[in-house]
Amino acid sequence: MQNARRADTTIEGIVPVMLTPFDESGEIDYGGLERLIEWYLQHGADAFFAVAQSSEMQFLSLAERAELARFVVDRVAGRVPVAVSGHISHAPQAQYEELKAAAESGADAVVLVTNRLDPHRHGTQAFRENLERLLSRLPSDLPLGLYECPAPYRRLLTDEELSVCIDSGRFVMLKDVSCDLDVLKRRIALASGSPLKILNANAAIAWDAMKAGSAGFNGVFTNFHPDLYRWLRMSAHTAPELAQELSTFLVVSAVSESLGYPALAKIYHQRIGTFASIRCRAIDYDVRERFWALDAVLDSIVSGTEQFRARIAALK
Repeated sequence: MQNARRADTTIEGIVPVMLTPFDESGEIDYGGLERLIEWYLQHGADAFFAVAQSSEMQFLSLAERAELARFVVDRVAGRVPVAVSGHISHAPQAQYEELKAAAESGADAVVLVTNRLDPHRHGTQAFRENLERLLSRLPSDLPLGLYECPAPYRRLLTDEELSVCIDSGRFVMLKDVSCDLDVLKRRIALASGSPLKILNANAAIAWDAMKAGSAGFNGVFTNFHPDLYRWLRMSAHTAPELAQELSTFLVVSAVSESLGYPALAKIYHQRIGTFASIRCRAIDYDVRERFWALDAVLDSIVSGTEQFRARIAALK
């Protein structure tokens, strides 16, 4: 198994959860993916999270997940770190094969999905046994991550489970989907002094999480305006009133996730020329027919995004 590129990998900052573009026949559109990679980099991405739920990983074959991971790693070419998942199966051997494929892509970190470590909801003992089984088979110098993926169910880590992972010394990131600022603060304290970085994925608490010491933002609206989250993280102190306005805008914008994500994000990227198609595998209906005001909502998000970009540029 090929090891990750750097044993001292750090995954932090603004970390987009990558989309997977498809053509109209349903195949992966690698031209669109290459344009998306460059768009993320141009808009302030500090690292990438590939083959995640936003990538529709549950609807990709293992061969597609492996090819997707390799493509992203190759095209990013070390400009920023790349974390890769694709950890979706129930059976332990199948999970190992998935994580092996992710590692062999050359990814800087390989991400384990927490609900796959306790697929039958048996609790901490099952979680620990499954985790230890996988850790014993994965290279000891392979940087790992944790992802509280909401599908097929949201399996939040207990403090005990998180401490076990921290104490192993093998984990460098947690995509936190607790959506709870108090939980996030407790996790930041638990991880203090360790290689593990806590990345908040909830837009509603994004700025508060940053102020509380979260190592970055890893939510779905990194597919619309990652640069605005980056400014909030790096420069909010220079213009606190603007930061408060921006934080409110980002919270309200993110509510539109319920209007058919990831199709909503693909419509946005089709508008700006990244994607040719809005085809999804995770969504089997026409989002515009189901949500008749979708384009008007997207217009408001785009308009607001450009206004905040202009205001931030005027500060320089």
